[in-house]
Amino acid sequence: MRRPAVPLFLAVTTALVITGCSSSSSGGTGAAHAARPAASASRAAAVSPASVKADELGQVPVLMYHQLTAKPASVYDRTPADFQAELNRLANENYVPVTAADFSTGNIDIPAGSHPVVLTFDDSTNSQVRLGKDGVPAADSAVGILLKTAKAHPSFRATGTFFVNEEAFSETGSAKALTWLHQHGFEIGNHTLHHGDLRSMAQAAVGEAIGGEQKNIVKAVPKAQVRSLALPYGSMPQPAALAVQGPGYHNAGVYLVGANPSPSPFAARFDAASIPRIRSAGAHDQDAQFGSTIWLDKLAKEGSRYTSDGNPRTIAFPRDRRKDLKAAFASKALAY
Repeated sequence: MRRPAVPLFLAVTTALVITGCSSSSSGGTGAAHAARPAASASRAAAVSPASVKADELGQVPVLMYHQLTAKPASVYDRTPADFQAELNRLANENYVPVTAADFSTGNIDIPAGSHPVVLTFDDSTNSQVRLGKDGVPAADSAVGILLKTAKAHPSFRATGTFFVNEEAFSETGSAKALTWLHQHGFEIGNHTLHHGDLRSMAQAAVGEAIGGEQKNIVKAVPKAQVRSLALPYGSMPQPAALAVQGPGYHNAGVYLVGANPSPSPFAARFDAASIPRIRSAGAHDQDAQFGSTIWLDKLAKEGSRYTSDGNPRTIAFPRDRRKDLKAAFASKALAY
């Protein structure tokens, strides 16, 4: 299985404008989208920012998943029960999933008082997406569990970003699986053709690795807009700008391997070309200090997470945080 031996911590400062590395629930198109509140609904629910302690400059957990298995063999593996428990926790703590592309571009339209979370899945494993002959996801697959959770928690959106390689979801078939994801409101992201170490490649090879997988995705799903890249092993190409743009591709967000929450896309220190993620992990897992359980605990205890004001046309935050706002968003600022 293609995974880094240890988490990598990268800091890249490439200027530009949240869901590692491995390879019955029902739901038609309407089922997935029914879990998403309409944009007008969230605006109608907008309230006084102070009343919900809105802070749209707060941190956002971009969670990273790989393989779901009954017998984890790596720190990157989680059991289906672990995954279900983590989704239940997120739903109970008023988190609302958004895609990586929506997060990196600041398109965060969620109800007042709620918090965005980005669910990302690397390596296009069969444990993530496995469809039966009837087209229904397996109950113990990631998408099956997501749909089940959204049904139990109507405010929890069944969405996320799947970063895929060549021959994605082999048991179902790439074209069938990718089409299903696109039709059901999930984002398809790029994880390169063969999961190679981009840092060690020549520029032309980097372009082929990223651009080649872009072609694969669009060939399978012509209407797909591929705007997010997850770096295999968290390894940045040289020059780093190649991760953002090259022959046949232009990414709005480039995602690293697990470490810590991401700044808000409206924060001055946010870099869409170098977005950190958090590895899904229990409190007692190896390297748990970098894992999701401990980070979610910290975000709740410290009150440092992004909290929406319910109005996507404004960026609300406590008045003493104005210095943290990226200057480009000054016209949307709502300090209180």
